[in-house]
Order: sequence, then structure tokens, then C-alpha cells
Amino acid sequence: MKGFRAFLLRGNVVDLAIAVVIGVAFNNIVQSLVKDIITPLIAAAGGTPNFGSLTFPIGKTPISYGLFLNAVITFLIVAAVMYFLLVAPMGKLLAFTQRNKEATERECPECLSLIPAKATRCKFCTAIVPPSAPAAAAATVHQRPLIPGITPRRSADRQ
Repeated sequence: MKGFRAFLLRGNVVDLAIAVVIGVAFNNIVQSLVKDIITPLIAAAGGTPNFGSLTFPIGKTPISYGLFLNAVITFLIVAAVMYFLLVAPMGKLLAFTQRNKEATERECPECLSLIPAKATRCKFCTAIVPPSAPAAAAATVHQRPLIPGITPRRSADRQ
């Protein structure tokens, strides 16, 4: 019993339960958006007030393609909302955090552990680490061209 209680109280299970409850509530909002706003707007343009009543007969059997059309519209809207409100912002956030992480951390050339970018010795294997490439590149002075598109010559290039 203690093992089961520990399993239930782990962070992953609780987070997943919260995500499912929020997902169900979000599904109700999207279903209402499709049924009450999007479908009537599309129906007003197409002239049919309810897609659910659209059918065509094959022999004596009616095929309700309107219900399928409602389901496809719902799926597309849910996918668009999920992408534009969750996936795209999370991708930008992850790229932003990785960019900041890359600016502050680098790999040790000996043990490949992540160490601070300004470190001179690895905290894991104690190897002496040369200065990082961005720090060395920042030390060099770059001249701006006086005329756009023409790069000035350095004194080393003239010899």
C-alpha cells in the first residue's frame, strides 16, 4: 500500500492528472467555439445553418457527411489552437532558454560535462580548460566599413 501511495503522490502522476482535467475543460471550450461560432459563420457563407443535417443517400441508406464535416472542422481548429497557443510559444521559449544556456555553459573537452563558459578548470574532471571561443572572438576588434559593402584592409593584409 505504501508503494502505491508513493506512486500516486509522485510529481509525474499528479501533473498528468491536472493536465487531463485541464485538457477536458479546454476541449469543452473548443467544442463550443466550433459549434456556436465557427460552424455558423461557415454555414452563413455556404448557406447551410447546420452541417449535422447534411446527408446524401446511397440506395435507401443516408450517409451523414455533415457530422463528419463538423468533426474535421473541430479537429482542425483544435490543432490550430494547440499549435499557435502552445507548441509555437513553447518552441520559442525553449530556443530562448537554450540560447541563454549556450551563452553561459560549454562542454569540457576532456569529460564532455557542461561547465560555466568562463571556467578555466572543469569541476568534474579538474582538467585545465582553454578559454571559450566566443570569449576569444570578443577580444578581437572588428572594424566597421566606412563605405557599405567595402571592407577596410588591415595592416597585415597590405604586406
